Amino acid sequence: MTPPAAREITLPTTVIGSYSVPEWLGRVKNDLYRHRISRKLFDEIHEMAIKAAVLDQERAGIDIVSDGELRRDNDIDYLLASMPGVDIPHRDKADYFDYFDAAVHRPLPGSGPSGHASLGLAEDFRFVRQLTDRPVKLSLTGPLSLARRIRDDGAYSGTADLVRALAQVLAAEAAELQRAGARLLQIDEPLLAGYPEDVELAVEAVNIVTSGADVSWILHVCYGNRYARPLWEGHYDFLFPAVKQANVSQLALEFARTGDDDLSLVEQHHWDRCLGLGVIDVKTEQVESPELVATRIRRALRFVAPEKLMINPDCGLRHLPPAVARAKLAAMVAGTALVRAELGDGASRSDQDLTVRSAGSPADAA
Repeated sequence: MTPPAAREITLPTTVIGSYSVPEWLGRVKNDLYRHRISRKLFDEIHEMAIKAAVLDQERAGIDIVSDGELRRDNDIDYLLASMPGVDIPHRDKADYFDYFDAAVHRPLPGSGPSGHASLGLAEDFRFVRQLTDRPVKLSLTGPLSLARRIRDDGAYSGTADLVRALAQVLAAEAAELQRAGARLLQIDEPLLAGYPEDVELAVEAVNIVTSGADVSWILHVCYGNRYARPLWEGHYDFLFPAVKQANVSQLALEFARTGDDDLSLVEQHHWDRCLGLGVIDVKTEQVESPELVATRIRRALRFVAPEKLMINPDCGLRHLPPAVARAKLAAMVAGTALVRAELGDGASRSDQDLTVRSAGSPADAA
């Protein structure tokens, strides 16, 4: 489906990735692990849920949408379960959101074009792409976070080598996503805040991943979002200056829950690329007012030019009830519209151009 021409959009809105998992879908996921439904029926249910999630985003007015990551039980298992060389001996769970017990006993298979076994993300992208006229963003959990959920049984000399190997696998998957038509990809590192001493390794691994595809790349770093609770507290100063070496066009960070003190880091460290501004707190069911969203955006504009600002929730919406998720997205769009009206609009370009320019081009990160 080719996106039609559209007016330039100031402060484009998007989601981080995951969307609300309705209670009924959670029960169905558990039914699969208890062998009560077939995989075929399960896949059909997932497709219906993804269609609904995309429709919700469109109705809320989100500019760049995702598939809601509704096929993923959590942020880790969907990738590891498809990755050759990762051993998961027991694939049943008491609850779908639990993590598999995963291990590597020998180095992961080669990840070159001939050796890469697809993780399935390109097919996921193709499915959501044909559902919408809007630009689509797809996320990959970063290699550092993946490595922290894998037991290394002597396959590598240390965690760093495992992280690099996982990055090579993700780079090959990114190349396949680009061939499928993806133009905006995001790397999620939800565990990095818990291991700030590994930031240089994380950046090195991010650059391996991004080398696989010439697209616009976003790096999302938060403080965790397990059961709608943060795993860590702190400030983003651990990211700088190392993150400036990351070959990404944009950082997507959380500010709604933590406050905007860390916005000064953008100025202090001369971050001149784009910023994904978290304006919706996903760890509370209280719905922000459009005026509060607008206030948060205005504060960010003291440090970031409007053409370099994208508006998003702090993290994924997985743990919010569907009605709350819809209301929060609607408030985010309405608050953004208030600031857009104050700034005015620009010339015309296509929605696909919006995807690249709002996130920055690959060249911007060089």
